[in-house]
Amino acid sequence: MAKIAFRILVAAATAYLAVLAILFTFQSTFIYPAPQEAIDPLPGFEAVTLRTADDLALTAHWRPAVEGEATLVWFHGNGGSLAGSAYETRVLAGKGYGLLLAPYRGYSGNPGDPSEEGFYQDGRAAMEFLKAQGVPIDQAIVAGNSIGSGTAVQMASEYDPAALVLVAPFASLADAASDALPIFPVDFLLRDRFDNAAKLPSLTTPILILHGTADTVVPFEQGQRLASRNERTRFIAFEGANHDLSFSRDAQEAQADWLSEMGF
Repeated sequence: MAKIAFRILVAAATAYLAVLAILFTFQSTFIYPAPQEAIDPLPGFEAVTLRTADDLALTAHWRPAVEGEATLVWFHGNGGSLAGSAYETRVLAGKGYGLLLAPYRGYSGNPGDPSEEGFYQDGRAAMEFLKAQGVPIDQAIVAGNSIGSGTAVQMASEYDPAALVLVAPFASLADAASDALPIFPVDFLLRDRFDNAAKLPSLTTPILILHGTADTVVPFEQGQRLASRNERTRFIAFEGANHDLSFSRDAQEAQADWLSEMGF
């Protein structure tokens, strides 16, 4: 009996270590599924090229603001696309906001391999594009959904925009992964961190965070925890909403209402 128990224990330990090895080796594939299909701009948008510091040419979708309206740069989630970004921002587009739907390396037919630092370089290229279009950064809005919150928070910390909007954000990628895989030492395994909670306290810009109470991908508590890190944050809970909150008209109307209240 003891031998059988020992063999079972060895088999379980071997399987556990094998899963650990898979998680570590293929973590980029799990974190960045990177849909590859290149997508033509939806009506009202045009395709533009952003040049990154490491010399990648990335295709973004852009629509200038109606005169007198602000401009927002949108960073989509890890399984998202530029077409999805257009749907996530349709209410803002209808109100005349300028929109830069930011691209990621390795996504939507763009060159390069996704990573945290790579996303930050892509974000900087987006912010520099706004400058080149004559959009003052201190009058621009930075927004991100899910993993896009990581790039949005980093850009807010580097560029100090007029406002920051986060939809279904995590406190950090390590926190989100640990919630999803509690039996594994995810924090030890992860190469990319996207530590939003560490960066948020230093931001002086107004912040809006929206989160669904039924989010099964990034738990609602992650958004609450992040919001508590900066007293300038407005936190709005959406009862019963899951991780697809950004596609909800109610969530988009809430963003537009808050931006209007802030004077944008």
